[in-house]
Amino acid sequence: MLIYLLRHGQTEYNAQKRYQGQRDIPLSTEGAAQLRRADFDPDVVYVSTLQRTSQTARILFPEAKLVPVDGLKEMCFGSFEGRNFIEMEKDPEYQAWVKANCESPCPDGERKTDFSDRICRTVAELIDKALAAGEERLVILAHGGTQMAAMERFAVPHRDYYAWCGPNAGGFVLDAKDWTEKHLLYLVKTVQYTKESRA
Repeated sequence: MLIYLLRHGQTEYNAQKRYQGQRDIPLSTEGAAQLRRADFDPDVVYVSTLQRTSQTARILFPEAKLVPVDGLKEMCFGSFEGRNFIEMEKDPEYQAWVKANCESPCPDGERKTDFSDRICRTVAELIDKALAAGEERLVILAHGGTQMAAMERFAVPHRDYYAWCGPNAGGFVLDAKDWTEKHLLYLVKTVQYTKESRA
């Protein structure tokens, strides 16, 4: 089985490098215009409950049934959400969080380890379900953090969390041949579904 682990298209918050986390930020007009239909048509696409993922999926996979999964949501950045690093460079809570390699809890938000555990538990359940049903392909369209958490835990080659940050409307194709025995996913290729990426 092949797994497509994709990120939503660009939002205004992405363009402004703001932490959007669990804020329900829509695609920007420009972000939506950049998207193109994917080169295959899955029956089902699993998305998060934040609208930017379903908006992206409707353009990439217009024939697919979208299934929202709350556990796929981006990390909650608490009081950092809606702000960017320039606005927070003198904020002592933000400075402490960055100094801790973003491993400490965000004020009123999630700790990265708890977020990663939530994502990996949710992704594993979707993979197990798809394999049990004999599916040949599983498509998950969520967030950058979703990708990073799942790829750090399960992907081969092994890479650090931040090394797996894919571009908007991009992501990874993974082979689940050893999932049942080893809980590993082998990187097959990267993909991106923006108009300029056709070349």
